[in-house]
Amino acid sequence: MGNYRRQAQFFFSTLVVSTTTALESCPISHTTPAATTIIMPQFRAVKRVMLKPHKHWVGDAFNVYPVFADLAFKEAMSPLLMFDYAEPKDFGSKLGQPRGVGAHPHRGFETVTIAFQGEVEHRDNKGNKGLIGPGDVQWMTAGRGIVHEEYHSPHFTKNGGTFEMCQLWVNLPKKHKMTKPRYQAILDEQIPNVKLPLGAPEEEQLATVRLIAGEMADNRGKAKTFSPVQMWDVILPKAGAEVEIPYPADHNCIVFVRRGGVEIMSGEEGKGKTSKLGPQDVALMHLDGSDIIKVRVDRPGTSILIMGGEPLNEPIAAQGPFVMNSHDEIRKAMNDYRAGKF
Repeated sequence: MGNYRRQAQFFFSTLVVSTTTALESCPISHTTPAATTIIMPQFRAVKRVMLKPHKHWVGDAFNVYPVFADLAFKEAMSPLLMFDYAEPKDFGSKLGQPRGVGAHPHRGFETVTIAFQGEVEHRDNKGNKGLIGPGDVQWMTAGRGIVHEEYHSPHFTKNGGTFEMCQLWVNLPKKHKMTKPRYQAILDEQIPNVKLPLGAPEEEQLATVRLIAGEMADNRGKAKTFSPVQMWDVILPKAGAEVEIPYPADHNCIVFVRRGGVEIMSGEEGKGKTSKLGPQDVALMHLDGSDIIKVRVDRPGTSILIMGGEPLNEPIAAQGPFVMNSHDEIRKAMNDYRAGKF
């Protein structure tokens, strides 16, 4: 899906490739040089803030913000590639064909769709079919090739209502790009909820982390991935709360504000630079060795997504619905699709 309508115009013509003091000597025999100490910041710092972009339509069902903007398909976001978010929008009832995106191919990556409100239906040429509603996730591995379509569900189409969702593209490591396609339907009740601070009594809890993919403490997300990926839906109900969120120090990290607002606090004791984020703003965090993200909640009922993973450090070649490692692999994907090999 995401960006498909716009990218399809360039399907067979545009190719984007990203490759990504000396110590003084001392005559006293028992004196030894001081050890070098590397000090890591206590809280991870923000590298770049990207403000809410302009929206565009994908098909006639998904009015989305291209959240990663000019950093989409860049190594800085690895292993993530692209992120579209459709804010809450009311759709009237409709007879006939549901709104959506018709059959289209993918190769070399995974699509992850999270439904917040409304319903999305998926069908593909491998026989997979699924419907997800509020809180559910579908995780589709395109691998060596798949053709799928995404629509509002028949029930949502007939009755109308509020629709809110997002879709991320997750890159596959080179060794897994031609893996067999796979579909994972992850229901809301299957997603672990982790309370923060870890181990705090109920009255002192400040956040709930819905662990879609990745790990936190002894909890593991339901999604099966081909490289370490973190995808967390974080609910922050209390304005003014300062929340420390543990996060793998060697993983890229992106913070997206779905609703409400936060300030990201960096440095020792959170006394460094602060970065303020509002709805649909996104922060790319530094890989600075810190394993804690600290946020101050600006508004009650705030919701953010924290996502990223272990950088793949591999070339990225992207054209339309295909993401591979080279020009030649993109051309082969096009030829294979034309030849009906998906």
